[in-house]
Amino acid sequence: MGLNSYRSMTQLCRSKLMIPGEIRVNHELGDIVLNEGRRTKTLRVSNLGDRPIQVGSHYHFFEVNKFLDFDRDEALGFRLNIPAGMAVRFEPGQRRTVELVTFAGKQEVYGFQGAIMGKLQDRS
Repeated sequence: MGLNSYRSMTQLCRSKLMIPGEIRVNHELGDIVLNEGRRTKTLRVSNLGDRPIQVGSHYHFFEVNKFLDFDRDEALGFRLNIPAGMAVRFEPGQRRTVELVTFAGKQEVYGFQGAIMGKLQDRS
């Protein structure tokens, strides 16, 4: 018999593969708390553009699309406080409140719109 000749073997192999974006947890260990102890803040954001704008979980919120209207200085060094790989969508004309969380690690930001390109403390 071949390696995958049993239908149940194929089903077993498929059941162990993760689905993109899937989160598997051991519920016996209790709740998972994301970004515990990190500084957060809440901002009101409006989409002044004529198209939807999506912002990913780890995008430096200070550097998001120019048609998102909010206090940008308050967003320096912060990202959306949502699970990795997720995004928030802002529809045209929509105004919503988002929670931001500080970046961890070395406190350095590179890329995005190129507004920082280095240590965050040098910009504060």
